[in-house]
Amino acid sequence: MPPPKDVVKIAIQMVGAIPQLIELQQTKPLASVLKDVCDAWSLPNAERYALQYVDGRQTYITESNRGEIKNGSILRLTTSPDQEAERLYSGIQSNNSDVKTDSLKKLASLSQDVTFAQEFISRNGLKQIFHIVEEGNDTGEMLAHTLKAFMELMEHDFVSWETLSAAFIKKIVSYVNMNAVDASVQQLSLSILENMVPTSRLLFELVKKEVTLDRLLTHLQVTNAQLQLKAMALLIALLLAATDAERRDMMEYLREKNIRQFIHKNIIHSSEPLGDEMAHYLYVLQSVSLNLCERRMRTSMDPYSQEQRELLQSLRQTAFEPESETPASNFSTERRRSLCAKEFRKLGFMNNSNPAEDLRRAPPGLLALDNMVYFSRHTPSAYSRFVLENSSREDKHECPFARSSIQLTLILCEILHIGEPCSETAQAFYPMFFGQDHFFEELFCVCIQLVNKTWKEMRATQEDFDKVLQVVREQITRTLFLKPTSLELFKTRVNALNYSEILKLRQTERLHQEETLAVPVLELRERLKPELLQLIQQQRLLHLCEGTLFRKISSRRRQDKLWYCRLSPNHKVLHYGDVEEGVHSPPIESLPEKIPVADMKMLLVGKECLHVKEKSSGKQNKDILELAFSVVYDVEEYCLNFIAPTRYEFCLWTDGLNVLLGKEMTSERTQTDLDVLLSMELKLRLLDLENISIPDTPPPLPKPPSNLNFCYDFSHTEQ
Repeated sequence: MPPPKDVVKIAIQMVGAIPQLIELQQTKPLASVLKDVCDAWSLPNAERYALQYVDGRQTYITESNRGEIKNGSILRLTTSPDQEAERLYSGIQSNNSDVKTDSLKKLASLSQDVTFAQEFISRNGLKQIFHIVEEGNDTGEMLAHTLKAFMELMEHDFVSWETLSAAFIKKIVSYVNMNAVDASVQQLSLSILENMVPTSRLLFELVKKEVTLDRLLTHLQVTNAQLQLKAMALLIALLLAATDAERRDMMEYLREKNIRQFIHKNIIHSSEPLGDEMAHYLYVLQSVSLNLCERRMRTSMDPYSQEQRELLQSLRQTAFEPESETPASNFSTERRRSLCAKEFRKLGFMNNSNPAEDLRRAPPGLLALDNMVYFSRHTPSAYSRFVLENSSREDKHECPFARSSIQLTLILCEILHIGEPCSETAQAFYPMFFGQDHFFEELFCVCIQLVNKTWKEMRATQEDFDKVLQVVREQITRTLFLKPTSLELFKTRVNALNYSEILKLRQTERLHQEETLAVPVLELRERLKPELLQLIQQQRLLHLCEGTLFRKISSRRRQDKLWYCRLSPNHKVLHYGDVEEGVHSPPIESLPEKIPVADMKMLLVGKECLHVKEKSSGKQNKDILELAFSVVYDVEEYCLNFIAPTRYEFCLWTDGLNVLLGKEMTSERTQTDLDVLLSMELKLRLLDLENISIPDTPPPLPKPPSNLNFCYDFSHTEQ
């Protein structure tokens, strides 16, 4: 029978005594439990004792936390928190340095417990700790224990950080600024200052004034990883507590001191693995730095601002004026305005007569303009190539630079979470951020060229704009996920991830999501293929039996006559003949010409067809090549020539003719239809296995039992 829920079985230890195994009744007052335990060991004054966990943080047991005691817990009978607090309060005032050091060491350990901390603070213990720090000149082990005890006591929030005296704070600051100080003392001092900074504006200003950024940078350059970590923690605390203007000035100063390069070389690429805490601080530093772009991102363009108008005009001048022999200033006002509007249209602005309107949307606001200007000034050849290359394309195929830049800036802001508050737990920083000055602008320069490359790969038109930018977003996020260590490596990887690769990855992920890449599913897929291919063949032959209306193409490429072709219901004869305009499905008897399927020799497609081999160039000829096919028949090898009305009809007819010739269907439509049918069939067959993982290998068959002998033994002759 299980014990009642309010009873737990525990062991209680005491130095020099045999442990007790008791059943602790949670409804019984703790004072009564202690009296019973003390009576069992013949100890008087039970009120001077308390129970404490043996393992972990060695927390004291109180009425408020006794419910956390589990079956099998091991507790220790020890001095009560008030008695221990009184003893240590006296011990830290001792003139004997050994007693004082031991008391401070024990104090640092016990101060983690909230019950003890409350007792010690109620005796004005913090005042004594302040005295040790303010008056003492020791910088060794005793001071380290003192600072550790202070940190633990302050963690419980019984006392406000704002109550600290100026003398105490200056002493802590001096430990950070001194060189010949024990590393553990400096670590604890940095931690104390880090905790002080967020509590009040006054403390922030005091610490910012006394502990310079140069001093923090010095601590970041030491080989001691813990000291490095605490210095980074204080730097982050200062940045987060600063105003926007102060933060901007601090980040500018750190940039001048090349903190990014130092972090990239000595922290990210150090021989020691990067801890979670340091990873979080690097994420915050990256986030704070990128959020400096927020002000420009949320500011719309002011059409009356001379500075902003000059930046806008510089884009046009950099792209077009060098190639113009006559400066625009020589033209009349109307002519100059018309020329500028034309050039802004070539730059890809939607509102070419007033391009400032395109930048009124915030975000991305002026940040998009800054990126475009940076690209034009720092990579002028790439900028000119982008603009001029698209200016010379057909209107519908040109990639609009300005529109793409504005949307790309918005995408980068979303990916990099610009304008969003820092997460308290995130660790997702990008190593290449710390290896590159002007990271956001340089990243934009790489990505805007990627937009142009992807646009060409997709053969996009203006209607495909959103689709192209969606692919670009995917290219960027997938590459950033790989955490490239430098911008050059990012550039190499993102350019290698072209449009066709994105399509392959999407397909693979979709198949994985549907569990269609599991080995048993792949085997089932292969078994289903022949049956489904046969189904596709039947559909193709049925389509040929229904027939299709074709146009005859003359030598001048004029589509002037119509003819109809269809397969007989028994699949043995092709019937064809001329028809009048408006006739869609003539009866088979009205088609005079015939070709027995048995006489068909081969199928020719595209450039192999004689009727499209004439020397000609141009888009129309290319389109006809993609739709042309011929049937070679009879001993004399005559040809029946076709120009399919659509690519869909081309696929169905070439597949159907290949089936009649006993060959494989080779059109892209066959693969598409097969994939659709396989997907549907697999989903139906796996319907009952939803949310059940399918193993790659079948489970092993158990060995047959030793008594498996169902066969009658005829060797024994019946008596």
